[in-house]
Amino acid sequence: MNWKNQVVLITGGTGSFGKKFTRTLLDEKQPKKIIIFSRDELKQHEMQVGGYNHPSLRYFIGDIRDRERLVRAMHGVDIVVHAAALKQVPACEYNPMEAIKTNIMGTANVVEAALDAGVKKVMTISTDKAVSPANLYGATKLAAEKLTVQSNAYAAGTATRYSCVRYGNVVGSRGSVVPLFLKQREKGTVTITDDRMTRFWLSLDQGVKFVIDCIEQMEGGEVFVPKIPSTKVIDLAKAIVPNAEVNIIGIRPGEKLHEDLISDDEARHSVELETMYVIQPAEASWFGYSWKDKGKTLPEGFTYTSDNNSEWLDIEGIKEFVAPFEELFKQGKLEG
Repeated sequence: MNWKNQVVLITGGTGSFGKKFTRTLLDEKQPKKIIIFSRDELKQHEMQVGGYNHPSLRYFIGDIRDRERLVRAMHGVDIVVHAAALKQVPACEYNPMEAIKTNIMGTANVVEAALDAGVKKVMTISTDKAVSPANLYGATKLAAEKLTVQSNAYAAGTATRYSCVRYGNVVGSRGSVVPLFLKQREKGTVTITDDRMTRFWLSLDQGVKFVIDCIEQMEGGEVFVPKIPSTKVIDLAKAIVPNAEVNIIGIRPGEKLHEDLISDDEARHSVELETMYVIQPAEASWFGYSWKDKGKTLPEGFTYTSDNNSEWLDIEGIKEFVAPFEELFKQGKLEG
């Protein structure tokens, strides 16, 4: 795939993922144009004055709740990366209709506007919380995945294809527990909801590169899941705050002990490749089925969860993951 003649639009382009994705495309792929679509003019201004002022960059103020604005922004666009979302679990629980309007209705607007504008590829960024969701955020992202994948039914006979990427916690991203632990280090006490808790982890750079790789390979209808390590949250705390006093505060509403990336039901129509799993469409017959010839099927009863993972980060491995954020935190540049 030649990125140099592609026009790319990123919803939520001023977020942690959007900025890293933009920087990686500029440095490595040099697309013809990158459109940052987001609703916050201040963040767009800060992004521009912060070094994101390349001649190929364009900034669109708009909300994914506004379908007409999306249609206008997608004019002439080849690839849409849909990263805009309300993602803070407590905020979504407290403001349920806002989460539904942005994460579900907003995604519906994105996929419909892309079809109307003749966009070739749409990649929605999802989360492990969409699997067997225990909170509203996860439920809205599950709905967003379904909307994205099933929209391929409308795309038959057109050039537009829709897929999703689903992965776990991004180390140091906005909302990550890493900035919290770094702040708590000053007092020597860290708060953990449950010392049995495990999570999937990957770096922002890994997430961005995985999305780029999946965009290049997607046929439409797939949910791509990377093979990534798990970590115990208690080990994460010990890696950041050695000899810390650990305060167990109890699991919060909507929080799981362990996260899932592939359920046993999804495993029946998934294939395993060297670096990822590909969840093929469950019942549709349009695209995305040639993956069965590229990978191996999964055994009956297979699940991919953060506690049954075969790859784990120990405390030393976690320290390597966290090290880049130490200096950012000291400089006051790490987003909480």
